Formats: sequence, structure tokens, C-alpha cells
Amino acid sequence: MRDVIIIGSGPGGLTAALYAARARLNPLLIEGIESGGQLMLTTAVENFPGFRDGVMGPELMSEMRAQAERFGTEFARGDVAQVDLAKPPFSVETNDETYMTRTLIIATGASARLLGLPSERALMGHGVSTCATCDGYFFRDKPIIVVGGGDSAMEEATFLTKFASHVTVVHRRSSLRASKIMQDKAFKNPKISFEWNTTVDEVTDVEAGVVTGVVLRNVKTDEKKALGVEGVFVAIGHTPNTRLFRDQLELDENGYVVPHGGSRTSVPGVFAAGDVQDHVYRQAITAAGSGCMAAIDAERYLEGVPQSEEEIHPPPSTVSS
Repeated sequence: MRDVIIIGSGPGGLTAALYAARARLNPLLIEGIESGGQLMLTTAVENFPGFRDGVMGPELMSEMRAQAERFGTEFARGDVAQVDLAKPPFSVETNDETYMTRTLIIATGASARLLGLPSERALMGHGVSTCATCDGYFFRDKPIIVVGGGDSAMEEATFLTKFASHVTVVHRRSSLRASKIMQDKAFKNPKISFEWNTTVDEVTDVEAGVVTGVVLRNVKTDEKKALGVEGVFVAIGHTPNTRLFRDQLELDENGYVVPHGGSRTSVPGVFAAGDVQDHVYRQAITAAGSGCMAAIDAERYLEGVPQSEEEIHPPPSTVSS
């Protein structure tokens, strides 16, 4: 029987482990086959506080893991196959073990949807990115493309004009899915142009190890053309990793865990941290902050501290005269 089990080994999960370990809760963190989260796909991280010269994504995750381990976090490799959240204690099953726990912290993150090109994967972190806020600064005065047609794509394209010399939006349809206000912003921006009815067939140059351009294909004419760019931002959405929790936790229409105050979820004793419940900010530092919240909330739950706003701030009682 465990006091705390954490599923996920990104910034949210590792920060939750650090706080839970320091609270003497002896956490077990199940880190998955591919540990470290999305930062394992990045190169330099320049916006995580405390690293004035920046830090490599894998190095940051390695240091966070070592810090959590130093205070007593136990790690288990392997992916979680099944959970049962019907009532505490909760069960968590991997392919090798079944664990029981009084509280559960879900930090399984969200996966960026990709184009599915081998060259895209090979150049991820070397000119290909899924986060404008994280990486836009690296593309000062460089031409780039943004792939997508929704609000996220228009938001990222507009944001990237602060840095890039020019932004080309590549969209597979003849009109955008984004809201009108986001479309208007993009259309009015002189640094943004559009390639309609177009997909990316290839990102070059894998042999050089950096992005030098893309091969575009018109889906109506099948005509191909090369476009020289130094950055490719894929903005076609994210998928929260919540398949395990369907029909057990309240999820929104896009599959994200719905918060019930702090890091709490719809099931008492189950908490969520990081991108699995955050579709707005999606930053390493906000994931880490919510991991801290989840560990503190779990500790208070185990101590019997009130968990709902009504318990914390009960309505004034009415006394009849």
C-alpha cells in the first residue's frame, strides 16, 4: 500500500515527486517506457528559471529526476496499463506489477499532434518545434512556417512575427478553422502570408541536421514546390494522455482532466498536474508549479484537511430566533 503514486515523469510528475518525498510520503513514480516528457524532444531551454545560460531539455529532466530521487522517490519503469479509481485505495497496474495507493497524481501530459514525417521527427528540436512560446526566440530574423489553421496556429503565427523575418502559414484547406478575431489578426499582419490547400511533404535537410526548407504539395493540383525556411512550427493541436481515465474521471470535450479546485479532480484522492489538465499555458514551469500543488493537495488529503471550498469556507449558518 502506497500513500502516493505518480504517473508521469515530465516536469509536473517530477516536481510532485520531489514535494511528496520531502513530505515523507515515500512516493512511487511510474515513469513510462519513454521517460522525461516533451522536454526530451527539445534542445536548449532558455525560459526555465535558474538557468541564465539556458539548459538542454534532457539535462533539465535528468537533474529534476535526480533531485526527486535524492529525497527518496522510488521509480518504476514501464507504462501503466490500467487503473481503477472506483474507490480508495486505488489500483494501478503495469505489465509487471499491481500497486495500491491512497492517493494518485496524474501527470501523463499531452502529446503534440505531428505531421507524421520521418524528417519532421529527425529534426525535432533542430528547427522543428511544437511550441512557439518555448522556441520563438531562437528564430530571430529568420523565415519560418506554421502548419495549421485553427486558433492555436493563428496565435502562434502572430506571436512568431515578433521574432521571425516572415511567417508562412501552411493550411491544407482553402479557409481557416480559427475564430474570426484570430483570422483577422493574422490577415492584417504584414509579416504573415498563406499557402492554401497545401501540406508539407518533407522537411529538409536531415543530413545537415538543421531545417533549411520544406517541400510543399498542393492537395488539389498535386504540384510540389520548395520553400526555403529555417523553422517549422507544427500547430495542429495536442492530445491529452487520458485514455486510461475515460469513464473514471471528469474530462472535457477534448479529453483534458477537468480541475475541481487546485489540482483536485472529480474523484477525491486523485489529483492532476501539468499538460494533462492544462491546454492553455503548456509550459515546463507551469507544469512544475501544478506538480507542487498536486503534492501539497495529496498531503493535505491524507491528513484529512478539507478538500472542497465549502469545507474550507463553509457558508454562514442561519440561526433561527
